[in-house]
Amino acid sequence: MAKLRVIAGSAKGRKLSMVPGCVTRPIGDRVKESLFNIIGNDVIHSSWIDLFAGTGSVGIEALSRGADFSLFIDTSKKAIETVIFNLKHTKLVERAEILRIDAFDFLRGEQKQDFDYIYIAPPQYANLWIKALKVLDETSSWLRERGWAIVQIHPKEYESLDLLNICEFDQRRYGNTLLVFFELTAS
Repeated sequence: MAKLRVIAGSAKGRKLSMVPGCVTRPIGDRVKESLFNIIGNDVIHSSWIDLFAGTGSVGIEALSRGADFSLFIDTSKKAIETVIFNLKHTKLVERAEILRIDAFDFLRGEQKQDFDYIYIAPPQYANLWIKALKVLDETSSWLRERGWAIVQIHPKEYESLDLLNICEFDQRRYGNTLLVFFELTAS
């Protein structure tokens, strides 16, 4: 397993701890760097949900690069402990919130704010990304007007979805990782 690190920004070069066991599949450095190259300077002052957070690598990278806030969601106690450790290690904990809650319960729950980016990287081959997008489609007010939902899956998992309030606008493949980008449907 490759080492996980923060690529750029205030915590550049800091190594991140992995979640014990092999239940998570953290984003590789090449994919993470490509993702943030696509987002560019729009990361500055943005707000994020790192859904199925695992190590918290994506939300932490966003904070390191200038995002104002990242919310980390996971049900695993080990994942939550890892995110807390990684946030403390990178000195980014002040701009973060961590919730141990089911992702679908969270998305269906009371909404306190909207977000620029929702990163969805659930366990593979369980169709959880589809379920998450369908719930997000029903509760699309989580996304700001120009916000994106970004899904990280294995290319073999991909299928086109018929959604009402959000739509796919781009895909990028990096080896065995596929990033699929969604935005609010134009009214």
